[in-house]
Amino acid sequence: MSKPIFELVDELPTGGLTVMSLRSLDFVIPGEWQNLVGFDNTIRTVTGETDEDIIQQIGDRAVTLYNDKSQGYQTALWLYQTVTSGSKLLGTAALANKLGEKISLLGFLDKITPKAEKAQTIDLAVKLVVELVAFCQINGIPGDSIGDFLAALGDYSGESLMRMAALVCFDGLIPLGPDFIQKVLSGFTTMSPQELQQNQSFNSVKDLIPGGNTEGQKNFILQSFDSVSGWMSGFVSDRGLTPQNVAKNLSSFIDVADDKLDYLAAFLDVSTNYYEHTGIQTLARRLVERASAEI
Repeated sequence: MSKPIFELVDELPTGGLTVMSLRSLDFVIPGEWQNLVGFDNTIRTVTGETDEDIIQQIGDRAVTLYNDKSQGYQTALWLYQTVTSGSKLLGTAALANKLGEKISLLGFLDKITPKAEKAQTIDLAVKLVVELVAFCQINGIPGDSIGDFLAALGDYSGESLMRMAALVCFDGLIPLGPDFIQKVLSGFTTMSPQELQQNQSFNSVKDLIPGGNTEGQKNFILQSFDSVSGWMSGFVSDRGLTPQNVAKNLSSFIDVADDKLDYLAAFLDVSTNYYEHTGIQTLARRLVERASAEI
């Protein structure tokens, strides 16, 4: 087990590139996400509770639930963390001293290389499946419950909706362009199991992807992505999202030319961990909601 859940929530950053990148997407889902940090603060915000004794009881119950390995909370966290690590191209040490500054992306082109389109396609699809499997783990349902996930997706809000917005914008639109959905579907249709096995993101989480073997897992990923493609397409069209307007809203702290969006995607991979950050917030909220109902 990693750090205690209360410590993970307490240590979430209040600033830096991950938070700034997520805040740049407020135009996509206005007012939907707040950077909820701190375990006790999360309990107060989620429940509206002010009694310190009750807050303590909720916190204790939430920790007990998280520590119970028969529940899926630790597995969901591992998925969020692992898919974040798997998608990084490089370590972030070279960028650490630039946190909070206005960054010219062109200055990092000798350190960051964009992923090949096939690798980016696989990473996007794997992250989508990780979201599905983590949802199932948190809710105690079978990991191949595509229908349940799709039904719940329509009710996503807060940090969960922000994670999906970032997935669409940072892993879909910016690196792959406006036809990213079709690129993933056509790419997986023609992809061999051997090509999938060569991808780090897939290999890092494959043990939890349904399907039995690589061929079955490839088909499950394709089926999952195809099932969610309508939601993603509607999300993009309803909000008028383009690679250019997403990049423009990042331009308050990242300078990047329009013809360097693939480098922007690589930079975001290296320097942010939006998936893990919002994943921890989702876990904390679900634990607090359940703990509050059970005490």
